[in-house]
Amino acid sequence: MGIIKRSLILAIVIIASTEFAAAQQTTAVAKLSLAPEEMEAFLLKATVTNSRDAGKGVTGSTRVTLSDGRLTHDAQVQAIDQYKSIFQAGKASEVNFRDTYRYNIAGYRLARLIGLTRVPMSVERDIDGKRAAVTWWIDDVMMDEDGRTKKKTVGPDALRFARHIQVMKIWDELIQNKDRNRGNMLWTSDWTLWLIDHTRAFRLEKKLQNPSDLTLCERGLLDGLRKLTPESLGKAVGDSLTPPEQEAVMARRDLLVQHYEDRLAKLGDGILFTF
Repeated sequence: MGIIKRSLILAIVIIASTEFAAAQQTTAVAKLSLAPEEMEAFLLKATVTNSRDAGKGVTGSTRVTLSDGRLTHDAQVQAIDQYKSIFQAGKASEVNFRDTYRYNIAGYRLARLIGLTRVPMSVERDIDGKRAAVTWWIDDVMMDEDGRTKKKTVGPDALRFARHIQVMKIWDELIQNKDRNRGNMLWTSDWTLWLIDHTRAFRLEKKLQNPSDLTLCERGLLDGLRKLTPESLGKAVGDSLTPPEQEAVMARRDLLVQHYEDRLAKLGDGILFTF
């Protein structure tokens, strides 16, 4: 074997080994257990080392790699902040349409306040001179809802799957999310459903869209809804929601709590579950 050929082989081996080690290190770092305060500080301060298109979606989001010298992890960046007096989408139209990164931040803060742990952390930060939502990239994603539907599977536990869907429906009623689609429903390998991309939520209507779909409820989520007050909401979301948007959340919260109180009175606590 010639010297040049041996050198090429050696170079390939070194490169492959280096890439494998880097991948292993990144995976290990990504699985570190971080306190919410540590995760928030990382999203706010870590340096952007790489940026590329996030893939699915229509809001021009990007996927960035962040590093603080100790931790390396990806995040989604959304800077969209649009308002239209009338928005036309096919045959449907919406008055006072808003599509804004602020709602990702509000969504995370509200979810944490009521004990819902399956909405990823999102912070407000300047990226390339624009205010944006920087959201923790979900690890260990197995597929989105589109992929699950195509595979015609509900995983190893059909009841657990149905409970995740029920929690999503309650959440989307609370924030009046009319833009839930298969691309922003992510299933991790343990069949946990993560809910992302809330830039078109938090509408001002003070009614539930489909209360007949609300049959069961997670105990912790119902407790969180019961404890939610205008004061605690305002403190949590800050200026990520306007006063009218906060008022609409509280109105829908009242309807949700009453809906489940009525069902409990009629059917008993068999309608409640715990993951």
